[in-house]
Amino acid sequence: MKVLRFAASMAIIAAILLLYHTALTVNNTTVALTLLLAVLGISARWGLAEATVASVAAALGFNVLFLPPIGTLTIQDPQNWIALGAFLVTAVTASQLSARARRRAAEAEARRGEIERLYALVQSMMLSGNARKTIREFVHTVVQVFGCRAAAMYYRPTGEFFRSGPESSVVTDHELLTAAEIEGVIVDAERELALAPVRLGLRPLGSMTMVGRLPSEQMVGAIVNLISLTIERARAIDEASQAEAARQSHLLKTALLDSLAHDIKTPLTSIKAAVTSLLGNSAASEHELLTIIDEETDRLNRLAAEVIEMARVEAGKLHLEKRPVAVHELIVGALAELPAAIQSGLVRVDVPDDLPAAEADHDFALQVIKHFLENALKYGAEGSPIDISAHLNGGKIVIGVVDRGPGIEENERARIFEKFYRGRRHRFDTKGTGMGLAIAKGIVEAHGERIWVESEPNQGSAFYFTLAVGPGDGAE
Repeated sequence: MKVLRFAASMAIIAAILLLYHTALTVNNTTVALTLLLAVLGISARWGLAEATVASVAAALGFNVLFLPPIGTLTIQDPQNWIALGAFLVTAVTASQLSARARRRAAEAEARRGEIERLYALVQSMMLSGNARKTIREFVHTVVQVFGCRAAAMYYRPTGEFFRSGPESSVVTDHELLTAAEIEGVIVDAERELALAPVRLGLRPLGSMTMVGRLPSEQMVGAIVNLISLTIERARAIDEASQAEAARQSHLLKTALLDSLAHDIKTPLTSIKAAVTSLLGNSAASEHELLTIIDEETDRLNRLAAEVIEMARVEAGKLHLEKRPVAVHELIVGALAELPAAIQSGLVRVDVPDDLPAAEADHDFALQVIKHFLENALKYGAEGSPIDISAHLNGGKIVIGVVDRGPGIEENERARIFEKFYRGRRHRFDTKGTGMGLAIAKGIVEAHGERIWVESEPNQGSAFYFTLAVGPGDGAE
């Protein structure tokens, strides 16, 4: 191909020289300008080497055919040197300008191709899902769109590595970890790979590498900027989805709360009233069945009440009406709602006469003590005492209920206040829903106070919670 271009260059110069020498009569200036134009054209079309050969041929032919003495090759005359120099300078200048223009055109074409591929990459990421799925798809799409042999990314928030292509192992995990700390793009021409940090503003997200046919350094920077924005978009969509799910969950809880409060409690109240009335007028044969119905109705009532209370706690609908309340009054009120505790005669109360009033919602604080007592009655050893105490400690009123049951294993204490959680040893042989202590925890935390349990295996359990001292009261 190169030889043909040299031959074509020589043929063009020869044709011009023969045309002017045999067919057209023109002055030497016209011949020189025509040859210059031919050299310029050859240089722009094919390059410096072909233009240089054409320049030498033009200078020699111009010297032999048009400069006196005609028919001889004489280069001592200054005109010959000027002609040869003009042809060579024209060839070199034109070829450089042409090469630069071709190079710029090639760069522009390459940039256009990169922009098209980047646009295709953006389009493919428009419907991406969560961050992990987005990164996995992005790395795979980069290999497809840019035609490189492999790509990999390190995602710092989860510590995961995502790879695509059989040669992705060329870059080690350690190199990707290190690349997350660098400032700019690193191109290793020998290994045919590029490493770049992935950042969103000043927040590092990880790093990325491409192996094989590499785009420009600027395009690598654009790719990592795109993945950082895509990850942030996926994260924002994920957070919005979670927020919407939380909102829908809140609406569902509110609907459930309203349904329990009206559609379940009302018929249970009616059943309880009817059974109570029948018990007063029933025959002996019917009395046992009615008693069972009465007891199970009470159980359903308690269950519905606990579910409603738990729903209120989780929905944040505990509207506290804090006021000074006597702790002894709270304990007496809780015992009054638990006839079994009073009838057992095993409940011992220790409340100092000078204990200041607590600042709390009377009904809710009473419920916490009631849940503690119910728990002690269920799990305490039969015939063993239950101690209820209240004392001032560190500016807080500490109320506790202590039983003499089997205690709570150490690995279960951290979960004992979780909703529906029940101790492993008693979850099947003791009635309950596992909501009482969770409700108590929600009530205490709504007061801004602390709740905890202390226990020793086979020694019993002690449940405590704190209340603030009422306004104007304090330690004696």
